Amino acid sequence: MDQTRQLIARVSGTLGVIVTIVTLLGVIGSGVVTAIFGTGWFIDWLNDGPSAPKFEMASLMLKITFPYLWFITFVALAGSVLNTLGKFAVSSFTPVFLNVMLIFSALTISPRLENPEIGLAIGVFLGGLVQFLFQLPFLIKEGVLVRPQWGWNDPGVVRIRTLMIPALFGVSVSQINLLLDTFIASFLQTGSISWLYYSDRLLEFPLGLFGIAIATVILPALSRKHVDAHSQGFANTMDWGIRMVLLLGLPAMLGLIVLAKPLLMVLFMRGEFGVYEVQQSSMSLIAYASGLLNFMLIKVLAPGYYSRQDTKTPVRYGIIAMTSNMVFNIIFAYHYGYVGLAMATALSAFVNMALLYRGLHKAEVYKLTKQTLGFLARLVIAGSAMVAVILHLLKPMQTWLI
Repeated sequence: MDQTRQLIARVSGTLGVIVTIVTLLGVIGSGVVTAIFGTGWFIDWLNDGPSAPKFEMASLMLKITFPYLWFITFVALAGSVLNTLGKFAVSSFTPVFLNVMLIFSALTISPRLENPEIGLAIGVFLGGLVQFLFQLPFLIKEGVLVRPQWGWNDPGVVRIRTLMIPALFGVSVSQINLLLDTFIASFLQTGSISWLYYSDRLLEFPLGLFGIAIATVILPALSRKHVDAHSQGFANTMDWGIRMVLLLGLPAMLGLIVLAKPLLMVLFMRGEFGVYEVQQSSMSLIAYASGLLNFMLIKVLAPGYYSRQDTKTPVRYGIIAMTSNMVFNIIFAYHYGYVGLAMATALSAFVNMALLYRGLHKAEVYKLTKQTLGFLARLVIAGSAMVAVILHLLKPMQTWLI
């Protein structure tokens, strides 16, 4: 346990210094970061165009929210330690506090400000702080809350660093693709970024609730099976993860596609967000949702590599997927605008998922069983029945929604 505590101390200390520097640079240089990812707004700001206030507001909000990076880094580190100790509930519940603080800020802080959106930015900051503080008692209880130490050259830190850097890119492909969508959308019609954002929020709900949760649970199990050289147990764990994703992800995907408009109406249609915004957002939501199953499968297939300490292969596949996303963006954005960006992201997720599965199959680590394929067939039949019932009920539902 002393060695474990020492490793945690040196990892947290080294990571803390790096993240603190990055956070300070982000706060100080928020305008530069905003210009990079909102180039269309920045150009308008330079020319005193109509989108100039958007650039200034985005820069200010980024300055307020950037410290969330510092908090969430240590939340993730603490969560990984607790997960390793088998305490999954704490890290699973922690993200709830971000939503709680966002709601709290929207109700109590935003109404008191000239620019209400600043209140939500403050809510993000508070959400990170509360998540960070919430996990401390559990770390103390497990005896793993230690004083951070600098340990860049510590063998354990070096090993983690070597494995982590490629893995960071591998698990960030979807987020990078979304950033590319935002960059291109800043040049498209006004509202494109917002429509993509609201669509992504609904997509992230089942992805975070199910996909990431399943991946969090199976990674330690896969690592143990690999260390024990239990290949059949490894394959069985992977198969369980795939089945859970199919069971939860397929109905979620179909539901988002069929109920895109009603969901957006119920959740967002108020104030400036009217029928037109619902219509526009629903199209990008349908495009994003078509890739939900692939996004979730990536979360389960990637740990099949990380548990075997292979972090480079997912990076190679991620680069291919990101390149394909750029190509798809060029093709679809020209014809379909912001909806084309969502289509490109969904297609690139399929490319990434297919490559990850192909790699595991070729390495004879995991391949889909007949039982799983039969399970998928039954889910497709059940999902089709669900869609038929929803479509039948949608017509009378329209009167209530409008």
